[in-house]
Amino acid sequence: MSANIPPPSPAGPRSASVGPNGALPTPTSTAVVNGVGPAAGTAAPAATNSNAPLSQQNLNQIVIDYLSKKGYTRSEAVLRAESSNQAIPNDVDSRPKETGPPKYLDAYTRFEQWTKDALEIYKPEVQRLLWPFFVYSFLDLVDQLYTREARTFWNKFQEQFRQVHEHDLRRLEHTMLPEHQEENGLAKTYRENRYRLPITNASFQYLMQFLEALPVPWYKLFIQIIERQMDIRQVARAGDDNFSFEAILRRGKEDQVVEDEGIPGHRPGNAISSTDPSVGNTLAALRLGKLPMEKELEEDVREDLTDLDLETPALPGESSLLETHEKVNIKQEDDEDGPNRTDIPYPVSTARDVAMEVQKIRENRDRLKLEGRTGGVGPGLSCVIYTFHNTKDHITCMEFSSDNSLVAAGTDMSYIRVWSMEGTQIGVDDAGQPVNSKRLIGHSGPVHGLSFAPSSVQPPGQEAETKPQWLLSSSADGTIRLWNLTLWQCLVIYKGHVGPVWDVKFSPLGTYFVSGGMDKTARLWITSKASARRFFVGHDDDVDLVAWHPNTAYVFTASCDKTVRMWSVSNGAPVRMFTGHNSPITALACSRNGKLLASGDDTGNILLWDLAPGKLLKQLRGHGKGGIWSLSWGVESTVLVSGGADQTVRVWDVNLPAKEGSTVKPGDGGKPEGAAAATASVAAQAGAAKKKGKGPSVSADQISAFLTKKTPVQYVGVTNMNLIIAGGSFLPENFVS
Repeated sequence: MSANIPPPSPAGPRSASVGPNGALPTPTSTAVVNGVGPAAGTAAPAATNSNAPLSQQNLNQIVIDYLSKKGYTRSEAVLRAESSNQAIPNDVDSRPKETGPPKYLDAYTRFEQWTKDALEIYKPEVQRLLWPFFVYSFLDLVDQLYTREARTFWNKFQEQFRQVHEHDLRRLEHTMLPEHQEENGLAKTYRENRYRLPITNASFQYLMQFLEALPVPWYKLFIQIIERQMDIRQVARAGDDNFSFEAILRRGKEDQVVEDEGIPGHRPGNAISSTDPSVGNTLAALRLGKLPMEKELEEDVREDLTDLDLETPALPGESSLLETHEKVNIKQEDDEDGPNRTDIPYPVSTARDVAMEVQKIRENRDRLKLEGRTGGVGPGLSCVIYTFHNTKDHITCMEFSSDNSLVAAGTDMSYIRVWSMEGTQIGVDDAGQPVNSKRLIGHSGPVHGLSFAPSSVQPPGQEAETKPQWLLSSSADGTIRLWNLTLWQCLVIYKGHVGPVWDVKFSPLGTYFVSGGMDKTARLWITSKASARRFFVGHDDDVDLVAWHPNTAYVFTASCDKTVRMWSVSNGAPVRMFTGHNSPITALACSRNGKLLASGDDTGNILLWDLAPGKLLKQLRGHGKGGIWSLSWGVESTVLVSGGADQTVRVWDVNLPAKEGSTVKPGDGGKPEGAAAATASVAAQAGAAKKKGKGPSVSADQISAFLTKKTPVQYVGVTNMNLIIAGGSFLPENFVS
């Protein structure tokens, strides 16, 4: 509920007219207390209809009773005196109104000290009041043309917010005139909106007692800010404190959402973590929208698509390629803001880039549409699983190229093997004979990470133009190698990590790549430079996994410290930290729309995160022990695919709420009755362990599961046509017929 704080009455310093909930009960009769009420000797009026308007005397008495109940004795005394036309008691501060600039500096100093001295049970909440009071006090001084006082106030207090709100501080620090507030979009946002702050009832009462004890001028300053610029919402319990009763009650109920703090639509500051108690719920402003296409590239793509539409017109009811391009690559009104291309310098586009973009549009239009679970029936997904035999458990990692023409496998024997997925020739051996696989030898330790540069499928006769050209590999020898897939040679060795490099990933646009290693760091590289361009430092243990945001403005890292962090590529700053896993994280993937993140761990749990608010959406359960080894998203970001050590590929509906034991009718947004049996049958096929009651429970979000012949799934990927590609190593000693 929203708290409505009573402002001081013009006739006295602390008169109040409404209660904290903005509503007053309607009495059925009046009362006379201490001479306040009807004149002596007259009978109290009879009970009236509840819809009749209340007299001023009735209202005054109701407020007096409220103030007395809450312990606001000084405000009660003032209101009693005014109601009975008596002089204000001497013990109430009644100094005349001061002239000159408002005493925000002194008032805020007192308020800051109060938050430091607050009881430990209140301190985490009341300290969250510092930022909005600081901003609005500063803007008030600017608005009243007290420029010198505003600058003094800013310089004295701004450093304490530097870690959490550096982004907003940089934008506000030069706002020193009312005209600046009109020109500064951020200052205008604060002025025109109320700062939302959920606070417990106990902390709210604690705050009111502090305000009541202040001198009149200071009291008025704070109350005016609360009345005009803040939306204080009283809640029963604090939901953001990991040790509160509310947090305990919420455990296992990830679909519940805690009230957001801040200006709606604006994320003030650049907090390292939404779960870090030292920074509360304040988060960095993210730009999760599409990366705009280069102007020349967009023009060339448009011309090619126009020619293709003329050659092969769209079928009735089907969008043209140019219309699909407008929808996919051109910003729509409801799209989120994306990064600027100047934030991350990319090389000039080539004819290869044009061909790849054109092919992406063709695949996007002709793909199988995945709308999640519709009417109780999951989408008709197809899954192709490639099984590798006679590997003797030596394969450590696996990666498929974007056009699904090549597959690479790293081994614990330090070499990489690349196969043609269609069995066609990809090179010649030492004797000059054609072969459909090649070995890449150069590392001196087990290979732990692989990544192909972007490529795309092309019609017959044009494959050479967009075929895979480069492969990255990372190893326990502490190096990253770049391999040319035409020469089948290592061209560059990247050194910098101390100890094994556990993972490496090409940017969605190529050129850049990110790596993570045992030295607790992740690093950003450019293929043309031998040294790292950025360092991402903050994890407390090995960085095991790395992943890219689809607009290339952010990277994700997962560590043995059981946290996932999100970093800005442009400046290397941390912008999110996600905590919730209770075991090491083994898989990581960002959705194609750039709004969601999925992370899986070695107990078989998958957590879905909403990036903008930095919150956990829900938990997906169904995989057995051994870990989630790979995650991939459908094109529409409505379906998630996972593969793991339990020899299954599973498909999940992202949009369904994770509520166990609920059965609703199709169309109600929950798990349909028809799907319950399907999920149960899938679980029954999981093996004898399930029959004995030892298998994992399957959450309602699972759409389907594909079982292998005892082949742990090391890789899953969803193509641009929404076909699932998976791969794993068949281990005969684990096979049971």
